Amino acid sequence: MKNKRGISPVIATVLLVAIVIVIALIVFSWVRSMNEEAITKFDGTNIKLICEEVVVDGSYSSGFIYLSNTGNVPIYQLKAKVESAGAYETVPLTEGWPEGGLLQGGTYSGPISVTGEKMLLIPVLIGTTSDNQERAYTCEERYGIEIFM
Repeated sequence: MKNKRGISPVIATVLLVAIVIVIALIVFSWVRSMNEEAITKFDGTNIKLICEEVVVDGSYSSGFIYLSNTGNVPIYQLKAKVESAGAYETVPLTEGWPEGGLLQGGTYSGPISVTGEKMLLIPVLIGTTSDNQERAYTCEERYGIEIFM
């Protein structure tokens, strides 16, 4: 019994302090992620609500995509999520995309270099943060436009 030794009180205290610090950092990062910065558009409306108002008509034909913004919201960019054989690839539409985005009533036609069975076009909008900086916001996939290839 005399040869058995336990952890010294100094090492135990250091371990307890380290565990408390790690837990505090985890809680801090969790709370911080819940308080994300709001991005607004137009008259101060949260940009997440504006995503519902995006209306785009689109079609695909032999490597080219044709789009028309028939809604009242300018679209800064579109991301194409292409599905093929159970895999997904997301690519932004950049070649020939209008510099200021696809405005109301605007049209776009350009090549897309991916192949697959279907494509989901996810709108990316530009909004303003509380400190008046422009920031891009990618809408949720449920607001995307599905096109069969």
